[in-house]
Parts: sequence; C-alpha cells; structure tokens
Amino acid sequence: MANIVLRNLHSLVQKRLLATLPTPTSALCSSFTVEYLVQSCGLPLESAISASKKLQIGKKQTHRIDSMLEFLKSNGFDDAQIAKLITKRPTILHYKVLNNLEPKFNFLIENGFVGQNLPELVLLNPVVLTRSLDSHIKPAVQFLKKLLSTNDMLAAAKRSSRLLNIDSEGTIQPNVALLQSEGVPLDVLTKLIVFQPRTIMQNVDRMAYVVRTIKDLGINPTDPMFVRALRVMISMKESTWKRKIEFFKSYGWSEDVVLSVFKRQPFCLACSEEKLGRVMDFFLNTVKLEPETMIANPMLLMHGFEKTVLPRYNVFKILVSKELINRDKKRLSWLITQVDEVAAMDVSEFETAFEAENCGVCSNVFATSWADERVH
Repeated sequence: MANIVLRNLHSLVQKRLLATLPTPTSALCSSFTVEYLVQSCGLPLESAISASKKLQIGKKQTHRIDSMLEFLKSNGFDDAQIAKLITKRPTILHYKVLNNLEPKFNFLIENGFVGQNLPELVLLNPVVLTRSLDSHIKPAVQFLKKLLSTNDMLAAAKRSSRLLNIDSEGTIQPNVALLQSEGVPLDVLTKLIVFQPRTIMQNVDRMAYVVRTIKDLGINPTDPMFVRALRVMISMKESTWKRKIEFFKSYGWSEDVVLSVFKRQPFCLACSEEKLGRVMDFFLNTVKLEPETMIANPMLLMHGFEKTVLPRYNVFKILVSKELINRDKKRLSWLITQVDEVAAMDVSEFETAFEAENCGVCSNVFATSWADERVH
C-alpha cells in the first residue's frame, strides 16, 4: 500500500512539474526534491513545487538534511513549524548545523529564547539565521539586555525580530544614546523599545532630524508626549507629513493650529487621510460641530467611525429623543471620547459622570497608557 501511495505521488509530482517548469528534463530533476519536501519535510505539494525552484536536493544530501531536521525538532520545532520555516526560506535545508545553526541557537537559548520562544522568533524572521552571530546577533542581544529584562527583550524581539539582525552598533545603540542624551526618561525609553522597537531602528540622521523638529515645536524630551510625537513623525516620510498638514488646512485649519493639535495629541496625524476625512465630514456636516470643538478635543478624530463614533452618536440621539438628556454637543463630544467603561454607563451614571467632568475636556480622561494606544 505504501509503495502504491509513493508511486501515485511520484506520478502526480511529475505531472505538476511538467506543467510549471520549462522542460521535461528540469521536471525530472526536481521531482525527487518535491517528493522529499512533501514526504520528509511535511510541505503541501504546491509549497514543495515552489520551494523546488529555489533549491535542489540530491539523494546523497538527504542524510545531512535529515540530521538538520532532527536538530530543529530537538530545539522545539514541531512538524508544522518546520514545514512553515522551509516554505518561507527553503535554502535553510542547506545550512550547516555545527557551523551555523547550533552556535546561534545555543546563544539565543542562553539568553532567554527557551521553549517556544526560539521557534517563534525564527518563524517571524528566518533572516536572523543568515546574520553573523558575532557582528549582529550578539551585539544586539547584549545591548538590549543592558536596558531590558529578559521578558521585555523577548517581547520586543517578537514585535520586531529585526532587532536581532539589524546593525545594532550602527543604528539602535546611537539612537538610544541620542534619546538618553536629550533627556528622555529611562522608563519611557524602555517602554518605547518594548512596544515600538521599530522607532529606534531608524536611520541615525533621520532620528536626529526628527528629535530636533519635535524640540523646535516646543515639546520637551522629558514630557511623555515627546515619545508619542517621535513615534508618529519618524514613521512618516517628509512628503507624507506635509500632505497631512495640507489635509487639515483644506478644512480651514491653519498650520499653527495643526501643529498645536499635534503637540497635544500626536496620533491624530498618524490616522489615514481617508479615516480622518470621514470623521471630519461627519462631525462638521452631520453633527454640526464647530471646528473649534474638534481642535479643542482632537481625540474625537482618532476613534474608529463604525465601531465607536457612529454607535455612540446613535445612543446619544436616542437619549435626546427620549428627553433623557439635552441635545448638548459638548455632551456628545464627551461621550465619544470616553473609554468603553464610561460609554457603557446607564443614563444616570452618564449624567453624574458628565456633570463631574463639567462638560469636560477629553484629554485628561482618556485613560489608556501610551504604550497600549491604538490608532484606528
């Protein structure tokens, strides 16, 4: 029975290869590779055919590759993870265990990548296995461990596994040194690395330029708002930044007003123009809010339209129609900018909270940590 299955697979492989490769000869040469990838590595047929175009496996190589697969399994990779890794980077089958994989795996394990942390890291970014242990991986890990706990370093690496294969000494270290020299508090800096590691992986000259620009706007590096502004501005091209300014100006805001909003709530400029346009049009044309209200409460612009703004507006209309509250636009802007717990209050709780805030400004009640904020 097993021989019949293998013969059928061999026939199917050759037929599929004949249809996808230029000549019958190349199909025949690749058929063994595909069969091996399917039978020994667990790849689906389509993935095996695709991988066979990037590498060829001869019968004499299978013993070495089998040993490499066993090495992966001994380090926590299950069959599905091995198949996924080979699909993403087929050439890993030609990597040498003793001279390449084993030293890197041992170093990562010694520094906290134990259990499933190691397979997860490699699957997120197989390129890490191509980087030099001494010039890339070691300097990056050793530097991060000076600033972060092991758990925080693992979290940062999972958010951006390029942390371990980028030129740490040429990017991460000078960027961190610059922010420290400017006075960014260490606890804020470590949160930045853990939750937004890509920020410190930017070009050093670009980092210096953005830091200067934000300081020129009057945001002090010791202010938590500085890092928020940094995250937003450094993620944009200069042309994108200018386009966002022009977008707000098209609604009648002056550049000074746009920058004042950015200083108070930088993530407003991180929202897409499409999203901002929908929300702006809704508040101006449907709700009839004055522009000054949005300028005073920029959080209004950041909530998701379908998930937050529209449902809360509909609740507000129901309360007004039942004469449970007055049609006060300040009440609406207050309700929309609250966290979910406040928005879910019943009418009496809503009235009490609203009065306690004195028709409040949303900026001091949006009670999420900066590290967990999400721009819809």
